[in-house]
Amino acid sequence: MRVIVCDNYEKMSYEAARIFASQIIIKPNSVLGLATGSTPIGLYNCLAKMYENGELDFSEVTTFNLDEYYPIAHENDQSYHYFMNENFFSKVNVPEDNIHIPDGSTDNPALECKNYEKEIDRYRGIDLQILGIGQNGHIGFNEPAEILEPNTHVTDLTQNTIEANSRFFESIDLVPTKAITMGIGSIMKSKKILLLASGSGKKEIVKKLLSSGIDTNIPATMLKAHPDVTLICDREAYED
Repeated sequence: MRVIVCDNYEKMSYEAARIFASQIIIKPNSVLGLATGSTPIGLYNCLAKMYENGELDFSEVTTFNLDEYYPIAHENDQSYHYFMNENFFSKVNVPEDNIHIPDGSTDNPALECKNYEKEIDRYRGIDLQILGIGQNGHIGFNEPAEILEPNTHVTDLTQNTIEANSRFFESIDLVPTKAITMGIGSIMKSKKILLLASGSGKKEIVKKLLSSGIDTNIPATMLKAHPDVTLICDREAYED
């Protein structure tokens, strides 16, 4: 795992955007895995500026989002459909038909998971996957557990994750307790992975990630078995 430490969040976001942009320039029809949460917003802002300046063209890319709350309506302002449109898709030229996000409003979540996994496989996997890391080490919504699911699935969110995400909701009682998420196997099939970590609140888990062996109770450590992972973090999230 390569580690890049940047002085601050802005520089971290730019470094991630630079790597992301190079993937699109080298392969204009790249399949890109996208993440939500506060950490990648800076990355998406940088990419939008590159597009505005004529430096990037997203017209041939295909995107797959890691996860979505379940159940949740697309128009709910806390859904990841809403988040991605507000923070990225409305600012760049990714064709609507090329955008894939798990359907949190489905009446058949098992079928949705199966079809989502099939669609990823139809594109022969993801070229570049963006990941954040939860305070408990989750990636996507793959929470700490004795056994980790390999494929896209419905999962129960831990209390730690619910509490961490409650800052985005009016009340903790409104935070969904389940989500549809790519599995560890889905993520590991990605050809290249960028893992982003920002802020002092991530320092402990970044330290554990770098110092621990592979441990299903710290799902992010599974990335140590991947051949091409880059951790990009700001100084606050990194402890030398």
